[in-house]
Amino acid sequence: MNSRYFHRQIVAVLAITAGLFFCVFTPFSNAKPTEPVVEETIQHLLDYVNHSDLVFIRNSGEYTAQQAFEHMQKKYEHFRDEIETAEQFIELCATRSLLSGKPYLVINRHGETLNTGEWLTVELKAYRNNLSGRAR
Repeated sequence: MNSRYFHRQIVAVLAITAGLFFCVFTPFSNAKPTEPVVEETIQHLLDYVNHSDLVFIRNSGEYTAQQAFEHMQKKYEHFRDEIETAEQFIELCATRSLLSGKPYLVINRHGETLNTGEWLTVELKAYRNNLSGRAR
């Protein structure tokens, strides 16, 4: 067998294999397999803010839970394409002001001032624990 011919066959097979690999696996690399679960979790967090009846502080101003909810929802709509996890939602939409860099704060029922991102992270963990408990 001609080694030149054999070499061309190997190159052709490798090229076809590589092409098939990229055709099959590339569409999945950009997919968000948990998108519905992430969306449900983010909606839970937004509802949690909305129904908290707590005072929220943003850029030294005090806001109602409804106002905080509306603000975070607007930020979520703005960053929606960049958010793939609930943690990213908290980081981008509930942690700090984009303009001033000041952290968002919440005054809890005990009168304590907490970082809103940390407060929501605690709720996120509780929500996930509740979901995993129901799955059993």
